[in-house]
Amino acid sequence: MTTWSEKMLQVLRRMNNFYSPGSSRTTCLRFEVGGEQVGWVPSKVASILSTFPEVFNPPQGGAITLCQNLDSYGRRSKAVDSVLQSLRREGLLTVLKGWRGEKYEVMPRFCDTPLMCMERSATSLFGVKRYGVHINGYCQDENGELRMWVGRRSMTKQTYPGKLDNLAAGGLAAGISVRNTLIKECEEEACIPEDIAETARPVSTVSYTYEDEEGVFPESQFVFDLELPPEFKPKIGDGEVQDFYLYSMDKVKELLISDDFKPNCAMVVLDFLIRHSYIQPDTEPYYQEFVAGLHHTL
Repeated sequence: MTTWSEKMLQVLRRMNNFYSPGSSRTTCLRFEVGGEQVGWVPSKVASILSTFPEVFNPPQGGAITLCQNLDSYGRRSKAVDSVLQSLRREGLLTVLKGWRGEKYEVMPRFCDTPLMCMERSATSLFGVKRYGVHINGYCQDENGELRMWVGRRSMTKQTYPGKLDNLAAGGLAAGISVRNTLIKECEEEACIPEDIAETARPVSTVSYTYEDEEGVFPESQFVFDLELPPEFKPKIGDGEVQDFYLYSMDKVKELLISDDFKPNCAMVVLDFLIRHSYIQPDTEPYYQEFVAGLHHTL
């Protein structure tokens, strides 16, 4: 019988499988822009990019780089976008069927100046870092016990349809701040007014890198805790969430290891459980593995 702890560890390993023995990391090429590594390009993607010599140099020294004349944010973004639009029309790469029309910034670290921007659905082809904002919404019941609001994703979502999710979450689009993303997602997904969303506290980041058939996903989520008034009930907003549930922390903990929970959201809730002492080092044998698995350097 697999214990809760072992199942939780499996979730973390799955979400960090790019670091596991046998991953594609050894065969990926570094994606370098302006002399800085910003991603990992799977070898099969590298061979496709080589057919666009006016944008990408031939792979050299284990790296893929942009042509020398693409020396500014605007030029790089425009040139790479034209390649992606062309690949999208050809329909070779299934990941581009989920085209979002939303741009993500590309830079080595979050604190660095962006070197270019890229269509969100294409980021896994280049293994560039993606950032998002996730909100743990919770309240205290009449006995002072914490209860957590959990959303269920709409069945029409491109990724993980129908799975359980955090109260609100969203990717960090180019040019939009973390705080503005938080307020926007709270309003759009859960009809949380700005004056309540404003009280959310930044508490952590959760970082991991996984790979699947659609590429490499280095992701980091800015995590916020939002204590809601006990009488407040989130409402369905833009339709990305189909339902909200208010659960005891024991129930939430139980759900985390089910196939019903979106795995990166399960990581965000695990971080909450650790920070609020629902998981303690004396009673959780994998305490250190949990903490390490939530905070892999990208």
